[in-house]
Amino acid sequence: MAHASDVLSSRDLGRIGGLQLLARQVVEGFASGLHRSPHKGFSVEFREHRTYVPGDDIRTIDWKLFGKTDRLFIREYEEETNLRCTILMDCSGSMGYRGTRSNGLSRHEYGVRTAACLAHLMLQQQDSVGLVTFDTKIRRYIPPRARPRHLNAIIEELSLAQPGEETALADVVQQIVARIQRRGLVVVISDLFGDVDQLMKALAQFRHANHEVLLFQIWDPDELDFPFRQWTQFASLENPAVRHLVDPAQLRRAYLEKLTEFRERLAQGCSRQRISLVSLTTDQPWSDSLAAWLSIRRRGR
Repeated sequence: MAHASDVLSSRDLGRIGGLQLLARQVVEGFASGLHRSPHKGFSVEFREHRTYVPGDDIRTIDWKLFGKTDRLFIREYEEETNLRCTILMDCSGSMGYRGTRSNGLSRHEYGVRTAACLAHLMLQQQDSVGLVTFDTKIRRYIPPRARPRHLNAIIEELSLAQPGEETALADVVQQIVARIQRRGLVVVISDLFGDVDQLMKALAQFRHANHEVLLFQIWDPDELDFPFRQWTQFASLENPAVRHLVDPAQLRRAYLEKLTEFRERLAQGCSRQRISLVSLTTDQPWSDSLAAWLSIRRRGR
């Protein structure tokens, strides 16, 4: 059985150990934790006053305010709750790309470490976390749990999952949205290659269910600057039979224009749906990138 230490080094864990991934939206949960709940309670943080109506618990009456206004008001509080997070890990063939500047990591391996880091972080702060591995369909679904030993189940699945088939993220989203019953955080780790309109339409289902959605888009530097200069044979990682021998110099300008268009459309779609989009490149230390982003997110909450 794989363990967290097989994927995360002590140095990696040290970088993210003091950070907390705080949900921006109202989420549901069962235990007292770090995240706001839509359920009103009487224990943590004052929210607002409302007029007393017969049947309300008299213990919630603000008697000091009554003394000032001669009217009865109820003090309402916001309780705190654990976050429920589901990580969707893309295991399609395109995630297997490994360039010469990626520190020996493929996009898939980089994504696996990012997923393991997030899972460790969630469980450390007593949140629940689950995992979905997918390509053209759901390979494995591990429901969210908050037990510390749950990390090993997630790490084991991440270690076993290898990139292979084509990508069908939009179809997978439609399958998984019905399984996530309670509002929470959905994290997608993928290259996000595919039709942007279909992807946004699928992700909108999470938003309509009031989930917060976070996309980690994993890039290899080769994809961003297209450094190829000599005649090169490009082979599909999702369909080995598809190969093309081309002169990169003739394609570079058109490729970069298409890339810019794709990234702009994706960013615009995420903005419309209020989805967080974070780009990570495999030539940067993944733990540094993630730790920096978490710090910014916490300050901006």
